[in-house]
Amino acid sequence: MSEIINTYILGDIQAIYVLDDNTKNPELVLLPTGMEYREQNREKPYADTLAQIKIAGDVYPGGYAGGATMRQSKTAEGFCYVSQDMSIKEGRTDIRTVLQDKRNYKIMHQLSYTEGEKAVRSRCTFFNDGKENAKLELLSSFSLGKISPYMEGDGHDTIKVHRLRSVWSMEGRLETKTLEQLQLEPSWAGHAVRSERYGQAGSMPVNRYFPCLIVEDCKNHIFWGAQIAHNASWQMEIYRRGDNIQISGGLADREFGHWMKDVGPGESFSTPWAILSVCHNESIEPIFQRLTGALENDVNAGPESEQTLPIIYNEYCTTWGCPSHENISKIVDTIKGRGFSYFVIDCGWYKQEGVPWDVAMGDYKVSEKLFPEGLQKTVDLIKESGMKPGIWFEIDNVGCEADAYQKTEHLLKRDGAVLTTTMRRFWDMRQPWVQKYLTEKVIGTLKKYGFEYMKMDYNDTIGIGCDGAESLGEGLRQNMAASLEFIRKVKKEIPGIILENCASGGHKLEPLMMAECSMASFSDAHECDEIPIIAANLHRAILPRQSQIWAVIRKADSLKRIAYSVANTFLGRMCISGDVWELSEIQWKVIEAGMGFYRKISSIIKKGYTTRYGTEITSYRHPQGWQGILRISTDGKAFALFHGFHGAAGMEVSIPVSDKYTVCDIYSYEEEKVWFQDGALHLLISEDMKAVAVYMEKGIQ
Repeated sequence: MSEIINTYILGDIQAIYVLDDNTKNPELVLLPTGMEYREQNREKPYADTLAQIKIAGDVYPGGYAGGATMRQSKTAEGFCYVSQDMSIKEGRTDIRTVLQDKRNYKIMHQLSYTEGEKAVRSRCTFFNDGKENAKLELLSSFSLGKISPYMEGDGHDTIKVHRLRSVWSMEGRLETKTLEQLQLEPSWAGHAVRSERYGQAGSMPVNRYFPCLIVEDCKNHIFWGAQIAHNASWQMEIYRRGDNIQISGGLADREFGHWMKDVGPGESFSTPWAILSVCHNESIEPIFQRLTGALENDVNAGPESEQTLPIIYNEYCTTWGCPSHENISKIVDTIKGRGFSYFVIDCGWYKQEGVPWDVAMGDYKVSEKLFPEGLQKTVDLIKESGMKPGIWFEIDNVGCEADAYQKTEHLLKRDGAVLTTTMRRFWDMRQPWVQKYLTEKVIGTLKKYGFEYMKMDYNDTIGIGCDGAESLGEGLRQNMAASLEFIRKVKKEIPGIILENCASGGHKLEPLMMAECSMASFSDAHECDEIPIIAANLHRAILPRQSQIWAVIRKADSLKRIAYSVANTFLGRMCISGDVWELSEIQWKVIEAGMGFYRKISSIIKKGYTTRYGTEITSYRHPQGWQGILRISTDGKAFALFHGFHGAAGMEVSIPVSDKYTVCDIYSYEEEKVWFQDGALHLLISEDMKAVAVYMEKGIQ
């Protein structure tokens, strides 16, 4: 049995701290406010602990756990509850729980809540108050116990696990499986550990999975959600031994991420923050949006120009890595006065004769051939046309044709050899020499030419880690922490700069980086059919106002295709590229109508609630059926976005919408008819691969 230490009401979340009578290990249980905590009489109960930790030399967990999980080791079981306190300051509540073992090692678990938010943050700090060095093999950011306290028995057919998978140009696919499908059903004897540990090892934190986990009690309609705010290796776990279910996450451990950390006497170490939430709802969408909403305050504190979600022009899909004063002049002459606020000079501005852009980064000398009169003339042209100039850097990496590629004493190494992937090496961001070099090359360039926007790309991953620390994983963590500090230095030295987070598109879409940047490249999906599917996926992962979506327009595009491309950007931030100087006036008319529609709905993109409808899409490359997105704001405005894919022609589709709304505008390439019937907004899809958007307001007669 167990007893409740304390219960804290944090908005609509209650944090319940439970102490096991036998182990004296505390557990954290999250429930929606108003739901009563129940202590179930489990047939095969096993207590959990608030902080998952493993110290080298201690006894590893049994039950066939080796290689599968490091949770609930003898290290973790040895940390007993000591004390707990709470403080409230300037709208922030901090709950600190102290655990200690017999060696005088301590862990402080911190749970933080900011008034008005629908999520809490969790992290652990390890203090070595003992006499011997402690070599950490695991230290979690969070661990939640007793999921779900409303579950009966072993909860068969009750619990579902939701994850967001990610591969290049197909980010954010939702994967849903039951505990039974994951083989997390307890054995007849309660013996043998069950664990699903997943994540990624490397410097692209959204490679294979987003650092996100949702667990659902589908009989009681309770959802628990977690995100890890970390720009390197991470892991999540769903764990059980017996009937109880626990989840945890944080830094990838020794087994999963090659991570060990030495903490000497008198030293301490803190984990990354985790973002946690819980809610009682019939649908999965609210729990995702509670997690992403935790960054609202960070983004609201960003550059003033970003608060209206202005439209971007990026020349990459116009010049394909070969920007010049000549072609940028042609673009600017074409688009000036059409409502663009930012103009981004993408990769290649530094490339030398005969060298492709993707193997030349690192030296960052302006190409004299591409900009014969200097880059300043081009920047001035952009500013004179009423747009903020932006420029691309791949800060951390160097290409194989750059002189920097040979500066091996300043590049990352593994096993004593320079860490090299196809075409790239990596700066050792921990070195003062590297920080000074990049300050000159990156910050110096931004200041010299007066750039107001920087696109930060990152096109390969370090993998498991690098030399220079007590483990490869710790080397990686330190390097990526130094990378983040450089980004913060950019923001400090150039106040108000607009930062775009890009990593081969969407491979850094995690909360730590997203809190530092105004927006992110949603994907490297430039002009393919699956763009609206990916863009809709990302409503579950990041704030739509931060999701920059490509609309690449070609001179051969039909008006239907143009409207499809432009409408995709209504799912986030509009970014136009392509053959703009070769388009006809009728093609421009469709684009500019879309730009006008985007401005009408920008406040809904900025602050709203998303629900997704339509066909289950199996193949992204060859989508069948339709997709419907409804986004509603709190001020009586809404928009619906329909996409008809292959096989959709002739389908009558609908999205539940109150008839209290009035249709104010419709965007497509031709006139469209929509109607309200039986509490829904209806549309007849006339053609395959077609998009229709509908803007609505409440209370208009």
